[in-house]
Amino acid sequence: MRLTDRALNISPSPTLAIDAMAKEMKMKGFKVVNFGAGEPDFDTPDEIKNAAISAIRDGMTKYTAVAGTQELRNAICRKFERDQGVRYQSGQIVVSCGAKHSIYNAVQVLVQAGDEVILPAPYWVSYLEQIKLAGADAKIVATSEENGFKLTPDQLAAAVTPRTRLLILNSPSNPTGAVYSKQELESLAEVILKHDGLMVISDEIYEKLIYDGLKHVSIASLSAEMKQRTVIINGVSKAYAMTGWRIGYAAAAEPVAQAMAGLQSHSTSNAVSISQEASKAALNGDLEAAGQMVAEFARRRDYMLERLQAIPGISCTRPGGAFYLFPNVRAFFGKSYQGKIINQAADLAAVLLADKKVAVVPGIAFGNNNFIRLSYACSMENIKEGLDRITGFLAAVK
Repeated sequence: MRLTDRALNISPSPTLAIDAMAKEMKMKGFKVVNFGAGEPDFDTPDEIKNAAISAIRDGMTKYTAVAGTQELRNAICRKFERDQGVRYQSGQIVVSCGAKHSIYNAVQVLVQAGDEVILPAPYWVSYLEQIKLAGADAKIVATSEENGFKLTPDQLAAAVTPRTRLLILNSPSNPTGAVYSKQELESLAEVILKHDGLMVISDEIYEKLIYDGLKHVSIASLSAEMKQRTVIINGVSKAYAMTGWRIGYAAAAEPVAQAMAGLQSHSTSNAVSISQEASKAALNGDLEAAGQMVAEFARRRDYMLERLQAIPGISCTRPGGAFYLFPNVRAFFGKSYQGKIINQAADLAAVLLADKKVAVVPGIAFGNNNFIRLSYACSMENIKEGLDRITGFLAAVK
């Protein structure tokens, strides 16, 4: 049997692997605290569930248009105008099987072998793999903890080459929670617009999960030209606790959107019809449930941040969005725990899971192995228990 180089080059998702290991340990009877999960621990609101149930009863169980139902795409257009102040036509919207699928489609139609994609690090794990699957080269640009893990205009300008075709931005960010301000995006846009043909994928899946009075701004909203250069990625998974419904969507210039829909027509065809009806209800409804989630996430974030910053050797920036903390654990490298040497964050994460039954994701998954990622999309009870175990563990690292 021969597998293609494409298949052999794929690295499994470390976040999903950690989550799977934690769940397997739980099945064996261990009390595991899982900080690896990337999904809200809240249930989908009842009005959204009821819309799906009605769709089933009404016989909405057939194929839809590849790019999504007209009604859902109209709702997405209204959402963009309402929330981002950006106007799209339904022909510029493509609904896919989750935001990850939307990003995959966009990368596939925008870059090819020989092209470069600028990828600020830390980055979400699947960006790098999707760039590789398109045959392009990732040009990884390391952002700094001191700068809040944000790409600077100078860094962007220095990274652009004649082969550069795409920049991937994620705000709010997974794994750091960084949120770009309007001014910061304007400075990046100045650089982008100096380079003909340079496109942007703006992953905005965490836009509703934002704290401290910060405001989400889409780079596409800055100017008509920037809108033409941008593919916005979003979905219903995070804001509406609908991860399992698998609905993401993209907004782009019509030629890009048509190419994405064409590609999708030969892979998945349409996203699930019933999930599309549920998503329409989500986007047309109020954000009361999302607001309650944000308030609870903010409470958990503040507690976790205070606990982590109290641990000698840990530094951790204050995230402005999403539901992750990204503490620096470099101070523990070169030390050991009960004879087990810790040389990198991956070692620390492995020992922490094996000995303390706490699952975290090592930063190597995101392009920086000095950090670990902890999700606060879990109960306060688990957060307190997990942080007690982490504090005791790190105190014993000598």
